Amino acid sequence: MTQQSAELSRVLRRIDTSVPHPARVWDYWLGGTDNYAADRAVSDEIIKLMPDLPIIARAERQFIGRVVRFLAGDKEIDQFLDIGTGIPTADNIHQVAQRVNPCARIVYVDNDPIVLVHARALLGCGLECGIDYIDADLRDPEPILQAATDTLDFARPIGLMLMGVLEFVTDDTLLHDAVTVLVDALASGSYLGIAHSVSSPSMDKAAAAWNASGATEILLRTPEQLAELFEGFELLPPGIVSLPQWHPDASTEYTDREVFQFGGLGRKP
Repeated sequence: MTQQSAELSRVLRRIDTSVPHPARVWDYWLGGTDNYAADRAVSDEIIKLMPDLPIIARAERQFIGRVVRFLAGDKEIDQFLDIGTGIPTADNIHQVAQRVNPCARIVYVDNDPIVLVHARALLGCGLECGIDYIDADLRDPEPILQAATDTLDFARPIGLMLMGVLEFVTDDTLLHDAVTVLVDALASGSYLGIAHSVSSPSMDKAAAAWNASGATEILLRTPEQLAELFEGFELLPPGIVSLPQWHPDASTEYTDREVFQFGGLGRKP
């Protein structure tokens, strides 16, 4: 058995398809096929409580695209660190950024073994094209930073993307400590992008149903709590808003409604 096949076997043994997983449920809401019966069952139950959840998934995907186009184009950011990648789908960060700047370099990070399997298969030519994937956990940021230096130059500005991942760190102290370690490593002129589920009566019910399913627990936060994560950053207008309200363009959907996934973008002075 080769080293690569042995590693794949170890990864596959970590996959438990009997328990719903955030990346696979998100994939289901986005219309993907990389999900299992447990993912679809809990998803369908949650949608009964919060029918807009597939809309939230699509709104977040569009928000990520707008943020990356803005940074790669207007701000000339050519390095991205995306933590909480999820299962690769259409218009991944490297595709959006490299359409603007073919030399852009991207490091993806996730701790889900099924994401690791798909990332290696779908993210293309890897380091030769400026793309890498790290199997690591946001809650332990030091190994992420160490491994990311193989691809990214931390002496230059980087776009740090924390999209739809922070809600799965339910300990506020641990979350703030992890984010602090990450942003402290960034050079002046770097950017922090965050998207996070926020509390509302229907979202609270959906989160309770999700947590009762046995999946990785989620914690909803308020826009004010999200603002605290941008401490030391210059929060760009329009601030922390419902995702479709952040610099909408002609292709942005759901601008006529409040989507309970909020986000913003900040610059490190």
